[in-house]
Amino acid sequence: MFHHRPHLAVATPAFRIRDERFADVAAREALLDAAFGPERFAKTCERLREGRRPAEGLALVAEGADGRLIGTVRLWHVAAGSAGAALMLGPIAVDGAARSLGLGAALMHAALGRAARLGHRAVVLVGDEPWYRRFGFAADLTRGLDLPGPVDRARFLGLALVDGALDGAVGMVAATGAVEALAVAA
Repeated sequence: MFHHRPHLAVATPAFRIRDERFADVAAREALLDAAFGPERFAKTCERLREGRRPAEGLALVAEGADGRLIGTVRLWHVAAGSAGAALMLGPIAVDGAARSLGLGAALMHAALGRAARLGHRAVVLVGDEPWYRRFGFAADLTRGLDLPGPVDRARFLGLALVDGALDGAVGMVAATGAVEALAVAA
């Protein structure tokens, strides 16, 4: 189970974490392109995010002391098989020049703490297990779950925000979030 650490601040002299705004889209996309390259759109988790809006209140950015966007994390509504409603975390990215600030961990704590306060029960993601382990993520929680595409099983991780939320979960992870409204040319 995730335990929020309230002593961790979400604002330091070096950065401030806040809700993402529409004006952040271009900077966020540039940060994600720099972090993951164009192949980020081919990843299995992208199929679950494609055409969807992130979960309400769970799209966060970090801005540096100069106001420049230096970090991002978003969570998305999914159904985690038999476990039901859950969130999928990702992508999370930090500007290369800001990686020594503890910003990635601060973004994770802010996002997971907010998700727990909003009543969400579980989070899944595909990522580097040694890094995510410190936040309580483990591969054994997703053992019975599948994603709609190829995935390295050792990188498919889960976190119970509520005790037992992913216990015995089986089945496919599917997108359930609100569909993004598309602008239609007249």
